[in-house]
Amino acid sequence: MTYHTGRLIDHVHLRAHDFDKTLRFYKAVLEVLGVAITASGKDWFQADELFVDQTSGDVLPSHVHLAFQARDQAMVDAFYQAALAAGGRDNGAPGERDYHPGYYGAFVLDPDGNNIEAVFHGPNKRSAASVAIEPLR
Repeated sequence: MTYHTGRLIDHVHLRAHDFDKTLRFYKAVLEVLGVAITASGKDWFQADELFVDQTSGDVLPSHVHLAFQARDQAMVDAFYQAALAAGGRDNGAPGERDYHPGYYGAFVLDPDGNNIEAVFHGPNKRSAASVAIEPLR
């Protein structure tokens, strides 16, 4: 079985206070980004390198900045609109940023206050769409 993943991050784990709100939010933004939820169970889901589950007891929700790659500026715009419609809060409308030439991003806060971004780095050529991993057995 071959699976594909990114180059730097193996996975990101977010802890959600209100799992149903969080699931609704991520379903909406991931759909716009063309990323499927590949596995799920009671109070958890996984999409590519992202794993989200329900907090329990006195465990606090996570608070991170997580940036998703977008294929173009239109995808960043669609991410922003989908995120707001799914309960996200504005944290920076779509637009160019001065981080580097061509950087176009949008920022929203998810239901637990994580700073979620979609970013397009401008026209580019990638060496590969993803890393293909084939476990040796």
